[in-house]
Order: sequence, then structure tokens, then C-alpha cells
Amino acid sequence: MAFGNDLDAYAGASTSLALVEKARARSFLGVSWGECKLLIIAGVGFLMDAYDLFIVNMIYAIILVAYPAFHGKKNITWGLEGGVLKASANIGNVVGQLLFGFCGDAFGRSAVYGKELIIVIVAVIMIISVPDYLGGVGVTAWMTGFRFLMGIGIGGDYPMSASIVSDRAHVNKRGTLLAIIFSNQGWGNLIGAVAAVCVIAAYRGPVDANDTHKLSGAWRILQGIALIPAFAVLYFRLTLVESTRFTQARQIQDDPELLAKASAAGVVVSETESDDDLAKKDGSFKAAENKTVGLAFGTIGEKPRNEFFSYFSEWRNLKVLLGCSLSWFLVDITFYGINLNQSTIISALGFTSGSTWQKLMHVATGNLIITCAGFLPGYFFTIALVDVVGRKPIQLFGFLLNALMFGILGGKFNEYKPHTNQIFPVFVFLQFGFNFGANATTFIVPAEAFPTRVRASAHGLCAATGKLGAILASLGFSILADPVKGIGQEKVFWIFFAISIAGALVTLLLVPETKGYDADEVDRKRLAEARGLGAEANHEVREL
Repeated sequence: MAFGNDLDAYAGASTSLALVEKARARSFLGVSWGECKLLIIAGVGFLMDAYDLFIVNMIYAIILVAYPAFHGKKNITWGLEGGVLKASANIGNVVGQLLFGFCGDAFGRSAVYGKELIIVIVAVIMIISVPDYLGGVGVTAWMTGFRFLMGIGIGGDYPMSASIVSDRAHVNKRGTLLAIIFSNQGWGNLIGAVAAVCVIAAYRGPVDANDTHKLSGAWRILQGIALIPAFAVLYFRLTLVESTRFTQARQIQDDPELLAKASAAGVVVSETESDDDLAKKDGSFKAAENKTVGLAFGTIGEKPRNEFFSYFSEWRNLKVLLGCSLSWFLVDITFYGINLNQSTIISALGFTSGSTWQKLMHVATGNLIITCAGFLPGYFFTIALVDVVGRKPIQLFGFLLNALMFGILGGKFNEYKPHTNQIFPVFVFLQFGFNFGANATTFIVPAEAFPTRVRASAHGLCAATGKLGAILASLGFSILADPVKGIGQEKVFWIFFAISIAGALVTLLLVPETKGYDADEVDRKRLAEARGLGAEANHEVREL
């Protein structure tokens, strides 16, 4: 089908934008049923990511008790027993984010989506299948290897889910939808905290009877729970159709005539709102089913390619990529430095006194308190305000609030340690600052700042850069925080203070405001101008 002679139809009442408005009128709180399904399908990956982030803390605490090789060793700071075990999934994340990001742009989202979940499922099954006769070190070595594989799948979910939601979202509520997707990290953390409390409570009898080897079942249960949401959405991911935006962007950029017309007319690429767009029909999709005007689809994947390097050869584009990547790297050093070692910090506060079972329960309940008080509320504030105040102010606020909290910890940690009621509020505000701040916005901005044709690749690279910060924190925190072999926890907090200030500066200088920004419209205009087309365009296009 031809592109259509009257491109102005895209701005008329029969466009997909009008369909968005109709769907919104029939929806609850501005979110249609089709969007709800999309949010559930895409959000599961982030729920699993945060669940794993929390559970590895609890699993680490359980392993130290469950296996005789670790009994009495209170300061296992690195190696398979500590840092590498915690960092292994993040190392896998880097591989998955880069691999799936580039493949998502080259082959299309639908050709790739769901495969990352299969990797996660296989890896989790292998982790919980490790035989106990390998001993404590053997078990952790096995877990480390398959946690790396699991990390590849979880990492692949970042660029794929971000791109799929951004491709389908209307620009006016895109930030809210992306924030809802990312807020599943909060729910994953909460589920992990509740699951830990329940499982530890169930094992009180064996632990009090000194049958600590039975805790081998406890960590397997906690790790295996992640399979439930993975299986629940696997079918829907594997059968998700290509988005209208991705297909149109691919066809327009391939045809000089369409590119010139689209640039001149200021075409708004369609947003998908139909429930039918969430399931394949006979292995193909039709223009009528996707409610587009005058533009037919071609099969995505017939011409695999990735235009990442050509797009980012321009400094104006590379500058945005650097800002997004560097800010994500900085926040993840502090975010993962705190969260991957929260159990260790809680122990240092003296919150884990009592019997072996009581120590485990105190760790679980301490994490649950921090999650409910600070972790989840931060996400809710982001969802409510991201499309009101914008991304950049929220990110700047988060970095500055965290700098203040790290300054307090750096100056008062040893003084506050004996007083739980003084130190816990600081950690609560830290979690609030992360999630109503850079931890959320560093995910949102890369999904909006780059056009569809390089969105997954760019998002994957930004996320992978962030995970490098997480790996650095995973491997370095325990060593640096050791008062004998390292510099002590207070000085680590001062390092985190400096990192947060650096993050605020990067935000001010390099990170753009993407509220209301249409990267595809800007990209089409630039492509047309570069090819000597569309110079007659008479509409304004907002540049970053």
C-alpha cells in the first residue's frame, strides 16, 4: 500500500492520536486495558531484576549459615563467597544489555523479545538444581556461573522492554508509562522482602535445632520464586507483534520520497493502543488491524542492520549518549553499593543480635522496613510527577538528596550505629532519593532521547555502562568498607557523597530534558536535510 497522498490525514481526527484519546476516555486513570497488558508483560522483567537484587542479599546470609565450610567466617569479603557471587548477575547484565539492545534494533523487537526470558528461566532452574554434595564453595561456584547466565537474560530485558513501551506510548504520557514499568523494581524488592521473612519464619524449627544444613532448601525456594512471573508472561512476550512506530520508522527512512513527505508534513508516527496489537495473528499484521492511515507494513528482519555508529558519529547525538551513560554509571555505583550490601550494613548496625535464626529474621525484617518506607514511595512519586515537572529536575533532586544522606552517614555513621532509630531514617531517605531520582530517570531518559532506529542499542549501552558501576560497587564495597583491610564504611560513604555530587553536575551539563520530546520527528527532519530533502518543511521541531 502506498504512503497516501494526503499526509495531513495524520494530524486529523482519524489518526492514531485520535484513537489514543478515545481509548483514554474508556480507560481507568488514563491507562487503557491494552496499556495495562503491555505494562504487565514488560514490567515482569524489572520485578525479577529487583527481586534478584534483594534475594542475593538474603541468599548470601543463608549460605554462610547453611554450609559448614563458612561457619565462623564473619568477614568473607570477596571471591565466590561474597563479592563475585553478588556481582555475577550484573556482569551478565552488561552482556545481555549490549547483545539484546543491538539485536532489537537490527532484527526488530518482536523477533528478539521473549528470548531473554527463556535464558532467565533456564538459568534459575540450573541454580536451584545445584547438588549440596559440592560443598559450600562448590555450591557458590555453581551459583556464580549460572547467575551470570541469568544476568544475561535480565540485562536483555532493559533495552527491550524500554523500547517496546516507548515505541507504543503517546508522548504526553510516555514518561508515566516508563516509570510504571520501572516501578516494578519496587514491587520485586517488596516481594523479595516478604518472601524472605516468610521462608525464614518457616525454617525456625530446624535452625533452632542446629540443623542449619536444612537451610539449603530455604535459599532454593527464594531463588525459585522468580520462575513464577517468568512463566506467566513468556507466551505473551513471544507472541508480541512489532510496534507501529518501529515499522513506520523503518519504512520511512528507507524511502527518500516518504522521508521527504513525512519531514515536510510533520508526521506523527502512530502510537499503538489496540488490544489486538499485543498478539500475533497468522504470523502477520495488517494496516487495518494496527489502525494506521495509508502506510502498509513490511516484515521486520528481512534487512538486519544497526545504524548505531552512523547516528552517534555526530557530536550532538554522542553528547546525549555520554550524559545518559555517565549519569547511569554514577548512580549505580551508589545504588548497588548500598543495596547489594544492605544486609552487611544492617549487621554492622547491631540489628542482627540474638540466635542464628533471630539474626536471619532481623536481616529480613530490616530490609522489609527500608523497602516499605523508602524504596516503594520513591517510585510512586516518580510516576505521579515525571510528566509534570520533567525528568531532569527529578534526577537532579535525587542526586542532591543522596549526597546529603551520604554526607550524614560519612560524618555520623559510627556515632549513629548504636541507635537504630537514628540511622534507619537515613537509609529510608536514601532509597527515596534513588527512586524519586536518578535510579528511575536514568532508565526513562534513554528510552525517550533517541529515535526508534537506534533506541534499543542506545538504551542497552547506557544500561550496560550503569551496570559497570554496579559491578564496581559489588566487588569493591566489601573490601573498602573493611576497617582493617580497607578504609572503613564512613570513608566509603564519603566516596559515595562525591559520586552523587558528580552525578548532579553531569545531569546539569549533559543530560537533556525529554518531556514532550519526539526523537523520531527530529530524526526524520535531520535525515531529510542530510539527503537534500524536505527543505520546504514549514513546521517547528523541538531539538534537545
